[in-house]
Amino acid sequence: MQTEQHQLRIRVSWPAGHLTATLKDTPTARALEKVLPLAASAHTWGEEVYFDTGVSVPREAGAREVVEPGTVAFWPDGDALALPYGPTPISRGDECRLASPCNVLGRIDQDPDLLSTVRDGDPVRVELLTD
Repeated sequence: MQTEQHQLRIRVSWPAGHLTATLKDTPTARALEKVLPLAASAHTWGEEVYFDTGVSVPREAGAREVVEPGTVAFWPDGDALALPYGPTPISRGDECRLASPCNVLGRIDQDPDLLSTVRDGDPVRVELLTD
C-alpha cells in the first residue's frame, strides 16, 4: 500500500465568491494550518490578492519572486498569503511578479481569474477542507 504525502486543502471565501487550493507539505503550510480558520481583510495589488495571516515564518529555500498565475504563495516580509492571478505593478510583461521572494505553497484548484472579483478591503476567510 502506497502512503500519500500529506496534502492540505483550503477554501478561500470572499463576498463575491470562493475557491479551493491544494498546498504542498512545507514548513510554511504547516504553520498556516495551525491558525486556520482565519479571517482577514483583502488587499489588492495589480492582479494579486493578499491578506495578513498572523503567521510569521522565515523565507524558505526555493522562495520565488516570479510565479505562475494561480500560485498560492506566502509573503514572509508581510506575514501574508499572496494569490497572484496576473501582472502586478512591478511585473515585466505578463508575468506574476511578487513584491519580494515568497514561499511557494501550492496551486489554486480553479481558474485563478476568479480572484478578480475580490475588492480591496473585502473580508476574506480561509478554512481547512476536510475530505
